[in-house]
Amino acid sequence: MKSISTIAVLGAGTMGRGIAQVAAQGGYTTHLFDVAPAMLDKARQNVERNLEKGVKLGKVAAADAEAARGRLSFDGDLAAAVADADLVIEAVPEQMPLKVETFAAVAKACPAEALFASNTSGLSITEIAAASGRADRFAGMHFFNPVHLMKLVELVRGLETSEATLAAMGEVAARMGKEVVVVREAPGFVTSRINALIGNEAFRMLESGVASAEDIDKALKLGLNHPMGPFEMVDLVGLDVRYSILQHLHATLGETYRPANLLAQYVKAGRLGRKSGKGVYVYDEEGNRIG
Repeated sequence: MKSISTIAVLGAGTMGRGIAQVAAQGGYTTHLFDVAPAMLDKARQNVERNLEKGVKLGKVAAADAEAARGRLSFDGDLAAAVADADLVIEAVPEQMPLKVETFAAVAKACPAEALFASNTSGLSITEIAAASGRADRFAGMHFFNPVHLMKLVELVRGLETSEATLAAMGEVAARMGKEVVVVREAPGFVTSRINALIGNEAFRMLESGVASAEDIDKALKLGLNHPMGPFEMVDLVGLDVRYSILQHLHATLGETYRPANLLAQYVKAGRLGRKSGKGVYVYDEEGNRIG
């Protein structure tokens, strides 16, 4: 299998821009694609801010940050972004039709030997892979937010994923500074399945008045040693993303995963978390909590 030197990342949202940053820092020529120019501009600013902060804190050498900037390009043309890609990592919204449509288009524009990966946090890798026409060269690479800080990648094996594909993607993750766990495809994989239960139960407790959001978060951080409380986490991930995952888990695994009524209400009200300025908590334009 050809060694990987060029990576295309599809989707310049929170996850896509983070994946593109760590790919560039890992030494890969990296193309970040999005259909929206505003998203690409925001991604460029975010990556620059992360690199500057890394240098300031002494976690990233100034020369390494500059080299990463030089490897990363921002593209509004899909065909151009994937034309030379050895690995395409998809990070578009968690909607199966959109992911299927994306890979069907990418397969026509990228090299025949390119590997494909999806950053989905719970959808079927096998189903997405079928649309690509190269199921043996397709796997899940589930990164975690914020990508440049979180160490884990869930490497998800689909029905026809080859061992060579898993090995190549594992090497990519290692160069990005990540640790890998290999997961056989199942609804929610490992982390999303467990985290969805915790977050959903937190909403049920909040709805029934067991405790305030602040005290539930505090209890899990201090009592269970979680780095973030469940409401802090869902505001970071996005309430709409969590709701979508729970709907999928409910459909595939049963009543245990039925989304809490309060979570559904928040999503319908447009309270999506930091990205909308209001979720369980309230945030300013920079994403800092103010209420």
